[in-house]
Amino acid sequence: MSDRHDRLTHRWEQVPFVTDCRGWERAMQVTKDLMQYERLAQDALRDVVRKSLERAAGDGLPGAHHFYITFRTTDPGCDIDESLASAYPEEMTIVLEHQFWDLEIDDVGFEVTLKFGGVPKYLKVPWRAVTRFHDPSVGFRLHFDYATPAPGDTPGDGSGEDEVHEGTVVSLEAFRNKE
Repeated sequence: MSDRHDRLTHRWEQVPFVTDCRGWERAMQVTKDLMQYERLAQDALRDVVRKSLERAAGDGLPGAHHFYITFRTTDPGCDIDESLASAYPEEMTIVLEHQFWDLEIDDVGFEVTLKFGGVPKYLKVPWRAVTRFHDPSVGFRLHFDYATPAPGDTPGDGSGEDEVHEGTVVSLEAFRNKE
């Protein structure tokens, strides 16, 4: 054995063994996750979906890439045709491959026009409503938890979050050096 190994072993042997483990259970309990790591991870992975759709909107889908996107149709931020909402009352999967139009992406979600039975239909989907994203060309899959938004948590609902407020105009004359 090496001299370094002997020194490390010797140090380990000097550490006293604790026989009293009453605090062990308390130390092993997981505290409440105040950082909300699961939510942060979900948001970061939803950003992967967003960036993928941004690429598709800008340059089209490269190579054989195509997307299956599943979302909750019951989300208050979803704006889909009544016929689609009644056909898919809980969840719907769309495919973005060759025929999609007007793909727009923003901080809240995405909008796209797809044909259903030869008829173009507009869809608006918030990111929080997306539950699955799959690109079968490369076997890439993401699954997301869905949490029903609290009342007033709907983007553009007039709650004031999305409204633009005009500020007060202040004249700078009073602050200028007068020589």
